[in-house]
Amino acid sequence: RSYSGPETEGQLLNSFVQYFGDSLGRKVKRMPLIEETVLPGDSFLTLPVVIIGNGPSGICLSYLLSGYRPYLSPEAIHPNPVLHTKLEEARHLSIVDQDLQYLSEGLEGRSSNPVAVLFDTLLHPDADFGYDYPPVLHWKLEQHNYIPHIVLGKGPPGGAWHSMEGSMLTISFGDWMELPGLTFKEWAASKRRNIKSDRVMPEEIACYYKHYVKVMGLQKNFRDNVYITSVSRLCRGKDDDDRSQLNESISTQHLEMEDGQKSLIKRNWEVRGYQRATDGSHVPFCLFAENVALATGTFDSPGRLQVEGEDFPFVLHSMSDFGAAISKGKLRGKADPVLIVGAGLTAADAVLCAYNNNIPVIHVFRRRVTDTSLIFKQLPKKLYPEYHKVYHMMCTQSHTVDSNLHSAYTSFPEHNVLSFKPEMKCVLQSASGLKKILKFSVALVLIGSHPNLFFLKDQGHSIGHHSNQPITCKGNPIEIDPYTYECTKEANLFALGPLVGDNFVRFLKGGALGVARCLAIRQKKKHELIESGDGGGDGVP
Repeated sequence: RSYSGPETEGQLLNSFVQYFGDSLGRKVKRMPLIEETVLPGDSFLTLPVVIIGNGPSGICLSYLLSGYRPYLSPEAIHPNPVLHTKLEEARHLSIVDQDLQYLSEGLEGRSSNPVAVLFDTLLHPDADFGYDYPPVLHWKLEQHNYIPHIVLGKGPPGGAWHSMEGSMLTISFGDWMELPGLTFKEWAASKRRNIKSDRVMPEEIACYYKHYVKVMGLQKNFRDNVYITSVSRLCRGKDDDDRSQLNESISTQHLEMEDGQKSLIKRNWEVRGYQRATDGSHVPFCLFAENVALATGTFDSPGRLQVEGEDFPFVLHSMSDFGAAISKGKLRGKADPVLIVGAGLTAADAVLCAYNNNIPVIHVFRRRVTDTSLIFKQLPKKLYPEYHKVYHMMCTQSHTVDSNLHSAYTSFPEHNVLSFKPEMKCVLQSASGLKKILKFSVALVLIGSHPNLFFLKDQGHSIGHHSNQPITCKGNPIEIDPYTYECTKEANLFALGPLVGDNFVRFLKGGALGVARCLAIRQKKKHELIESGDGGGDGVP
């Protein structure tokens, strides 16, 4: 079955519920991935949009695809007079229906993606200058703008926020973590949460995202406990009914809509995976999609040093593993310090965690303490006192050639890890080439994380700015059109959030805006073809 247009929303959702629900209702044996098969019944379900990832990027995109539209508020005056003039020119149109390139011209911000900067300044005007202006937008639900879609995630809505270390405050203000249409403060008040600071715990943000999906009526589009195993471009044979004979042409399905008119939808992508049932078994599925949006974030695979001995069990790569070791008392009474590698905020969190538990720390990082690109240089001291405490120790308690280790904390700036030894020793090398061997109780490597796009051809290496290299948030994000967020090297494949370099929630919302506008334009063209009577042929341009 194929679905296209808002008229079929109920039909689509009922089918998809049946698609998963019926199968989950049966007793299914645990299936290894090698034995995956298309589910019986609605074996050829085709959706206009499949969103992979249910974090804030996927949630925000679902919000816009569900028909929510932002308009300039009647009383609003944007502090940027040039932008405000542009907004006034088309006040009767939603932002989704306006020229995003025109609106974005001349704007500057902390994202390299112009639409991200635009949407951020509409939702948080002049936030980087310390102002707390209200959004200049108000939202309307327009049912006719609904685009059928499904959001697939491994856990509950909120993505990686549900698995982040809960004892640390977020780097961003709570207001900057919120999604359109529901302020974080409104949610906190409704839940009688006492928010003592502008910065909040990750668990609060995770609860907010989960609640957001429910209160906005988006949950019908979300499926949890879903694991994607492959996303591949689909080819179709000359005979529409013979689906086993495939060639390089992209299939186009045309089926009856509820009003009897014929609708067109391209079956461009095949999405395979499984849903984990309550009994732990795997229920495989196969979906077809006209468009796929990648919103998986970058927390899948921790960064590795790629040095000898890194796979020893005493070398950890996540804060959760470190926290578990502390809570289980594994580090209690250890004479040797913890070795922490990295100079980012997660490494700083680990230093604070160890420090607060009276565990001595050796802190190793490659950069100079005066490096202007260090994240600490970008954080105001009054708002982030704990991180500046770490930075102060990095500067003042560093190791020199003649000194011994400090009792609580010692930093090793401009040092690289050469190897880990089985007797819990580490070989370091300084910028000048001097080597030093240190004893430690446990090592914690926190040098960032990378997305795991194993389900794409060549693990997605072909769609980055640098071909044939792994996708990374900073060094090699997915290459996209800056206004539609469509991959420049793969049509009908979109990417947003950290995959395109937007790590902060306040900026990833712009990706949802760009994708939603692109898909809305294409849906409008498709409907125009149908209404003109040209919808019976193959191949929508």
